Amino acid sequence: MGIIKACKLGFDYLKYDEDGNVQDTQRAVDDINLDIEAGQFVAILGHNGSGKSTLAKHLNALLLPTEGTLWVNDIDTSSEPELWKIRQQAGMVFQNPDNQIIGTVVEEDVGFGPENMGVPTEKIWERVEESLKKTGMTAYRYHSPNKLSGGQKQRVAIAGVMAMRPKCIVLDEPTAMLDPNGRKEVLEAVSDLNRQEGVTVILITHYMEEVVHADHVYVMDAGKIVMEGTPREIFSQVETLKKYRLDVPQVTLLGHELHRAGVNIPEGLLTTEELVNALCQ
Repeated sequence: MGIIKACKLGFDYLKYDEDGNVQDTQRAVDDINLDIEAGQFVAILGHNGSGKSTLAKHLNALLLPTEGTLWVNDIDTSSEPELWKIRQQAGMVFQNPDNQIIGTVVEEDVGFGPENMGVPTEKIWERVEESLKKTGMTAYRYHSPNKLSGGQKQRVAIAGVMAMRPKCIVLDEPTAMLDPNGRKEVLEAVSDLNRQEGVTVILITHYMEEVVHADHVYVMDAGKIVMEGTPREIFSQVETLKKYRLDVPQVTLLGHELHRAGVNIPEGLLTTEELVNALCQ
């Protein structure tokens, strides 16, 4: 079993009337099956309302299944006594870093999670030092988070999660509120954690360029997984992605249009270097 495994996972949002009775249900996640191996970099794509953020909240038990089962490191998330343990295994980084930064100084904020876990003080500071270094924020340890850029705040949020030593980190559209430079900073930090530290990364995003280096990609629509494969396999299917209201990286789209125009290059090119090499052959 992988570090994250879902079997026939389903979730309904409930709408209540003024008397507290269930008036309506909305199926947000429908018959999801996942098996994510430890150390993988996985991306989940989908247009707004596709269910990807609802699925993300299941990965560290912020939401519990309406039906089916989700396991995090072999722990069933519907087991209420295990919720704290699950959230130690799978840390969550949200779209807006201001929602999870609570300290007045960066290093204090990063140490908040381990302190709540009961980690001894000397170990907390070791973890703070290590997490700030991994995310490139050591130079800002004494700064106020309020004075940081959006990208820097998000890296502090990631450092705070990493200080809890999770086996998996779930990022729910972490760059949606950032400018291009901020997005680049955050993705570099996340990629380093995956590549150098072996942390399982699950990235929920609608920026196609952010997933070209992922090991595996899932595409969601109407609460279901409708496509899965490597980035190259997914982005080779430009017309199918358009059907699900999704784009492809600009270089992939350019390669696709050249291919349609009769230029002898393959579909699914992911980088500028690949496109240049294909055109020069």
